[in-house]
Amino acid sequence: MMTVYKTDNRVLHEVEEMDPGVWIMMTNPTMEESQEVAEQYDIDMADVRAALDEEESSRIELEDGYTLILVDIPATEIRHESKNYTTIPLGILLTQECIITVCTEETPILQHFIERRVREFSTKKKMRFVYQILFRTAAMYQSTLRIIDKKRTDIEENIGGNTEDEDLVNLHELESTLVYFATSLRANGVVLERLSRYKRLEQYPEDTELLDDVIIENKQAIEMTMIYRDIINGTRELVSSVINNRLNNVMKYLTSITLVMAIPTIISGLYGMNVSGKWMPLSNTPYGFGIICLGTLIICILILLILRKKNML
Repeated sequence: MMTVYKTDNRVLHEVEEMDPGVWIMMTNPTMEESQEVAEQYDIDMADVRAALDEEESSRIELEDGYTLILVDIPATEIRHESKNYTTIPLGILLTQECIITVCTEETPILQHFIERRVREFSTKKKMRFVYQILFRTAAMYQSTLRIIDKKRTDIEENIGGNTEDEDLVNLHELESTLVYFATSLRANGVVLERLSRYKRLEQYPEDTELLDDVIIENKQAIEMTMIYRDIINGTRELVSSVINNRLNNVMKYLTSITLVMAIPTIISGLYGMNVSGKWMPLSNTPYGFGIICLGTLIICILILLILRKKNML
């Protein structure tokens, strides 16, 4: 899908023609749409469709007549029948006439501009628009990281209750997401550093301050990712230790019960042997069976007391 927007008097509206100063938003575009944009602005087809490859890494390339900026942005996906977070590429193409964004799916980052929730936004000020996109990207990373930490907190609160293997799986998913985030944020940071050095890209003086803010927000997102990753790693070890401790307690109880139940089994086994009765104690004594049962019960009670004293029960 391809949609063309333009700001007039600070008001964004959709237009039909690709006039100078427009923003072309391409969401999972077809080959025909990609070909149309590539021919209109003399852009290499591979660069137009670069963001559609999930394996593409963040980078910036200065070509004749246009500039390609690729960054990773947060996105959601379904893994193990649950909603999780990942990163996808977002391509930004700057030409002399317009700015083009390419992504495989709709993202809240661009929806903020469509819904007119970004101040001082203009499709004609291309570099400021790029920095505003990157600022929203860093802000979305931070917002998603807070959601991830909230999920971790919910799992941690259930540790004292019904902790299951599913909690370990969920923590592993969160930790994997933070690995993706950390890698993407570092790559985005390299792109931002290069943007601050390139003089070919025309920008207004106030845009430099906005770029500095973007760099700071990106670094803060990296720090949050590392902190939350360490915390989740500690929580995962805690959950694993709790599960192992409960398993050890179950095995301890079962061992104690087996030990107690072995006493009657041994005694009844001895008296069930096919030998002469005169050699078996209490075999010819009145109430011998009751005495043996009582003695067995006393021995079991003594063992229970000993095990309880040693915290085995």
